[in-house]
Amino acid sequence: MAYSGRWRSRHPRVARALYWTTTLLAVVLVLGALLLPNTLSALHVNRFTRLPAEAVVGAAVLLALPRRARTVLAAVSGAGLGALTVLNVLDMGFTEYLGRGFNAVLDWELLDDSQAYVEDSLGRTTAIAATVGAVVLVLLLMAVMALATVRLSSLLARDTRKATKATLVAGTVWITCSMLGVQIAGVPFASDRAASALEIQARRVRDTLRDEAAFAKEAKADAFGNTPGDQLVPDLRGKDVIFTFIESYGRSAIEDPVIAPGVDRTLEERTAALAKAGFHAKSGWLTSATYGGSSWLGHSTTLSGLWIDNQQRYRTVMAGNHLSLTKAFQKTGDWDTVGIMPGVQKGWPEAKFYGLDKVYNAFQMGYKGPKFSWSTMPDQYALEAFQRLEHGRKRDKPLMSEVILTSSHQPWAPIPTSVGWDELGDGSVFGPIEKAGDKPADIIADSTRSKQEYGTSIQYSVTSLTQWLERYGNDDTVLVFLGDHQPIARVSGNHASRDVPVSIVAKDPKVLDKIAAWNWTDGLKPARNAPVWKMSSFRDRFLTAYGSTPRPSEG
Repeated sequence: MAYSGRWRSRHPRVARALYWTTTLLAVVLVLGALLLPNTLSALHVNRFTRLPAEAVVGAAVLLALPRRARTVLAAVSGAGLGALTVLNVLDMGFTEYLGRGFNAVLDWELLDDSQAYVEDSLGRTTAIAATVGAVVLVLLLMAVMALATVRLSSLLARDTRKATKATLVAGTVWITCSMLGVQIAGVPFASDRAASALEIQARRVRDTLRDEAAFAKEAKADAFGNTPGDQLVPDLRGKDVIFTFIESYGRSAIEDPVIAPGVDRTLEERTAALAKAGFHAKSGWLTSATYGGSSWLGHSTTLSGLWIDNQQRYRTVMAGNHLSLTKAFQKTGDWDTVGIMPGVQKGWPEAKFYGLDKVYNAFQMGYKGPKFSWSTMPDQYALEAFQRLEHGRKRDKPLMSEVILTSSHQPWAPIPTSVGWDELGDGSVFGPIEKAGDKPADIIADSTRSKQEYGTSIQYSVTSLTQWLERYGNDDTVLVFLGDHQPIARVSGNHASRDVPVSIVAKDPKVLDKIAAWNWTDGLKPARNAPVWKMSSFRDRFLTAYGSTPRPSEG
């Protein structure tokens, strides 16, 4: 302390400049945190030219306290403001990628998935560095914010008389501007942004806890819960039924002016090729329960008939006995059931809910080639492995399959290209293709290239699936395929719908006749005005169309 005093006396101008510079930085930090919006689209200069009510109230409270209590409260408030800043930044990220804000009750576990995604896309070293950096940054932010508020509380205490007058003036200005609706650059000058942010987070917590209890009861009620096996999907007896989800296959792929030309051309070409092979299709739209990610929410919503838009609902359904569409086939006893899950790299207890006798994960399909960023293997290989391991085998029963295709998963670099089906082998053929592809880092930050490469990935996935059907399908094959959600906002846009295409393809005309009343579009490309249903309605519509008899179970 003595040394500090001597230094200030020797260098008064420097000390004074340093004092006011750090004070100014403290003001900027605190006001910036109090006024920070929670969406990237709102991050404009005019958001920071406002008077925060929280600053006025905080100053008044601090002025009324003795020194020790004032310092403690300032430090705690600063740390809390740092935490609120972190929540606002998480809101920005979740809105950008998932089309919704961060849920402080449910979403912490998704951060592990984010870390795994970064590792798969950019490498383990980058992922570790990013994780450590994020933790350090959060701790540093909270510490610096605490120091800033303590600094400002000390400034108030230097001259309480002037500080009290300034606080009264600021409070009067805030009340007056609020009552008169005064705006600067189109934004109200009187702000309560921080209080609103806290209210938003509190409301999400409250709504989440209420929803948990209400949904648990909802999930117990099932229109087909007590339907005997012999009364489920009787009109599909003898058919090999394949439910396939294409990662991030959303409405934007078909309607966005940058993406659509290539995808639409592929859909038209593949519709014609299937027709030549004797297959016909009908297509419509489903509104997904998720957006930009969390694919399992889209899968479970489609197959359960319940609206599963958060992790708590997902856990509730997976732990219950609600009848999934795929399990309905198992319940009949007339189908073998199998799952092809190249995205699963650990234990997957959900297989029980989905009624799958056997599941093949990323390590059980014999693939020896390279990963393509997050995707463990190209879709073409996954489909060929499905054919080799299950679909092509002689069996006593028809086969019901759930297949997840992952090549269109972000960051859409590198993207596999098709090879001859007879050349697939153990997948090593994809080595040179992966090496020659784009690097994820070159695509992630470029919105235009992300759009272009996303479209290319959808073309690849649709082509792989429909070529597989041409090659291996027969008169008894029924393919149902759809997207799980729209791609992230950077690709689909900030105001994109949550709609995804869905198609049913078959050779037997009776299969498509059963859904004639749905008024879906002929072919693989749904018309812009084709029917749009909530994704959760698909299970019951499908079961009903193919002859199932409702026998409700009560909640």
